[in-house]
Amino acid sequence: MLQNNPELKSKIDQLWNKFWSGGISNPLTAIEQITYLLFMKRLDDLDQKKQANADWTGEKYTSRFTGAWVPPEHRSRIPESAGELEKIEIRANDERKHGIDKQTLRWNEFKRMQAEEMLQHVQTKVFPFLRDMNGEESNFTHHMKNAVFIIPKPALLVEAVKTIDEIFEVMEKDSQEKGQAFQDIQGDVYEMLLSEIATAGKNGQFRTPRHIIKLMAELVRPQLGHRIADPACGSGGFLLGAYQYIVTELAKKAGAKDLQPDEDGFVRTSVAAGLTEKAQAILQESLYGYDIDSTMVRLGLMNLMMHGIDEPNIDYKDTLSKSFSEEAEYDIVMANPPFTGSIDKGDINESFTLSTTKTELLFVENIYRLLKKGGTACVIVPQGVLFGSGGAFRNLRQLLVDRCDLKAVVTMPSGVFKPYAGVSTAILLFTKVWGPKDTVTKPATEHVWFYDMQSDGYSLDDKRTKQDGHGDLQDIVAKFHARNPEVDTDRTQKWFMVPREEIANEENNFDLSLSRYKEDVFEEVHYDSPAVILDRLLKAEVGDVEDADLAKVQSGIVRELLELRGMVA
Repeated sequence: MLQNNPELKSKIDQLWNKFWSGGISNPLTAIEQITYLLFMKRLDDLDQKKQANADWTGEKYTSRFTGAWVPPEHRSRIPESAGELEKIEIRANDERKHGIDKQTLRWNEFKRMQAEEMLQHVQTKVFPFLRDMNGEESNFTHHMKNAVFIIPKPALLVEAVKTIDEIFEVMEKDSQEKGQAFQDIQGDVYEMLLSEIATAGKNGQFRTPRHIIKLMAELVRPQLGHRIADPACGSGGFLLGAYQYIVTELAKKAGAKDLQPDEDGFVRTSVAAGLTEKAQAILQESLYGYDIDSTMVRLGLMNLMMHGIDEPNIDYKDTLSKSFSEEAEYDIVMANPPFTGSIDKGDINESFTLSTTKTELLFVENIYRLLKKGGTACVIVPQGVLFGSGGAFRNLRQLLVDRCDLKAVVTMPSGVFKPYAGVSTAILLFTKVWGPKDTVTKPATEHVWFYDMQSDGYSLDDKRTKQDGHGDLQDIVAKFHARNPEVDTDRTQKWFMVPREEIANEENNFDLSLSRYKEDVFEEVHYDSPAVILDRLLKAEVGDVEDADLAKVQSGIVRELLELRGMVA
């Protein structure tokens, strides 16, 4: 995390402040513009790295920056009747007249330009190339259509380019020294920039901490070939977390050695370590994200592309609305959907059974519907979902217990999402057994495993400073995968299992709050008698003095203590 690298944090503070003072004061706009620059930089770096790897192995590689690029407005319309030779000739003619050498569009080329020239070059050539990079028909190009490059001043662009180069240098040094994969630069930058939104008092997006995403991936254990979705994906953190978990497992199977745990105790490795072309193709069609914020869709697309997914499946959709009809499509759903607010009642998908407009409830039902039978979800909810007394709250919990195998409820301390929010949250892990229209002949859940997370390895204040050790993270993973209803019975521990019958009985009424079932242990504390305490206080005031001499004292605290001692004697 950035908080543990003061140099990196300082550089990103500088970058943020330059945009702020340069006239871009809307935080999300600033993040979007910074992301475009990060993407340009990472695109060039990745291309050079792939070229170097190909040169080393003798494989063929065609750079993204090979040849000429013709802006869309200068492309001639090709008649449907045109043959292949005619098409080639038309394209060649366009290149001769309007082609731009792609080499000039590299970060390492344009960063050497003078300020005025650089701004014009990036605005009129590099950014349009970026928007068009995946071809006219691609999802990325579709969502980039309305994207604009609005850095207004040459000096701001020069300073931003220089600072981003410095950020990448610090990240490179940090990854080498700590042995961590150089994969999360954009995530790190979001983490810092989004905290600026919170401190600026803006009601912006906020990001799930990466170590919580890693924890959830370890609980779910996604596999190559699984269809994985996030119906409120933001910048794509959960999709990236699933992707990196799968890549790491592939690397282990391929015999990768010397994989070192990161600062949170999780083992993650880079894309190249064990990803065959076939595996890459499977992963390409495995990850699906949706969001109702077009800016976040663009950021999510670029985030995944920067991590090796060439054509991400992230789309602009309201997954709670009538226009979204997917059902029983996914093996894994990982999500941290919006907690607050409600949706327009008239636009709620009619297939939902819950009578509510609360998004935190509707998203969980939606996630249940998105899962295939046998599919598993890991979702973050506000703790109010666990015990809310309203009918929709109870009905959702009954759905999770009866139609799903509710495997785990992990409660998290309220500081996990600081500085963005102080709400207390929990992780729900469940597998879909019965479909929405199935008749439940036997409730799917037999036991629910509870864990009371008290630390995630970071301070629970706004600074979120890294603490020694990993908090409860690794213990949660180990205890969950070793859970046993016959062994995990001690409810004074941080983890224990509760049978469905107890959760569903009339008294508990499907309450899933940990405090309902946890037994507190009270230590018997011995206190001295009041007379002994008063003697101790008198001794502290005057030392070892005989009672006869003390009795001569006419006023002050000693007189008052003597009177009290007389009362309790």
